[in-house]
Amino acid sequence: MTRNIERLRGFVATITGLMEQARTRAHDEAALLAAATAPMQALVAHDDWLPAEMALPHPDYYQQHLLYCDPLDRFSLVSFVWGPGQQTPVHDHTVWGLIGVLRGAEIDQRYRDEGGRMAPDGEPARLTAGQVAAVSPALGDVHRVSNAFDDRVSVSIHLYGGNIGRIRRHVFDSATGAVKPFISGYANAFVPNLWAAPTA
Repeated sequence: MTRNIERLRGFVATITGLMEQARTRAHDEAALLAAATAPMQALVAHDDWLPAEMALPHPDYYQQHLLYCDPLDRFSLVSFVWGPGQQTPVHDHTVWGLIGVLRGAEIDQRYRDEGGRMAPDGEPARLTAGQVAAVSPALGDVHRVSNAFDDRVSVSIHLYGGNIGRIRRHVFDSATGAVKPFISGYANAFVPNLWAAPTA
């Protein structure tokens, strides 16, 4: 099936424009998240654009594929591919982000600091295809994400306010309170070519 890469290219152009607007005025994270939410919803409303290589699961752990990174590291876009039953550790991001589910569904459990340990913050939220959620240090930045299904792959698209594969962040042991720094990197060795001429 031919992928409609123009949807991805249009999204990148839109977010680049929003970042340029943010550069010319006082930084307003809430306004930026609000402005980027509708484009993200439009992107994940159609499942005809993600290159097949960016949706391949790994049998043992989730995959984070880089789709695009702004040359100035102002934002990055990645696909998260969840094999059956896979989940992240409890972790933070240190930057704002939007999460849109493209295929399947995922469970988002938020956490809060409770006496030096991370405890669940409310009930887990189930995000299904087409739905979008936000994270940021201001809104709540610590969570665990898991595939809602034990028998199929789920894919979500994440937009971050920085080059998430290079950012030093943290995983948390909810039992002991131990904090471990990590840099996630990316699973893929190449990124989609958004600038080539459309194929027939």
